[in-house]
Amino acid sequence: MKQEIWENKPVYKEKLIKWRREPVVARLERPTRLGRARSLGYKAKQGYIIARTRIRKGGRMRPKIWKGRKPSKSGRFFTPLQSHQAIAEKRVARKFPNLEVLNSYFVGEDGTQKFFEVILVDSHHPVISSDRKISWITNQRKRVFRGLTSAGKKSRGL
Repeated sequence: MKQEIWENKPVYKEKLIKWRREPVVARLERPTRLGRARSLGYKAKQGYIIARTRIRKGGRMRPKIWKGRKPSKSGRFFTPLQSHQAIAEKRVARKFPNLEVLNSYFVGEDGTQKFFEVILVDSHHPVISSDRKISWITNQRKRVFRGLTSAGKKSRGL
């Protein structure tokens, strides 16, 4: 992982410990990585919301078959067809059903979890609906579930 300015080791470890104790999806006042958030479309005005979420690292494991005959191809480990970032975006979108996911970015990881921050937009907010640069979002409902965010495009093979 590329070392960045926001990733000062002692402070970074303390932040990860604090984030682990928070709920899985937590709403934030301001982004952790402001430069990255702004490059993905975040603006510090009403109608824009940041949420941090955590995803367990690793693939998906099916429960063990404990009765009956086991087929020869009864594998238990599967790789999900989406990235961790795409899964994180979808979880946040389900938590905030009235908001649209604009984009997301990586903020950290520890031994068992990855942390992402998701930029959400309230398309019905008067400040957003009057802004022509972002008004296209009002025409795209549930865009995260159709793979229209940058993380979703990667999992669609584009």
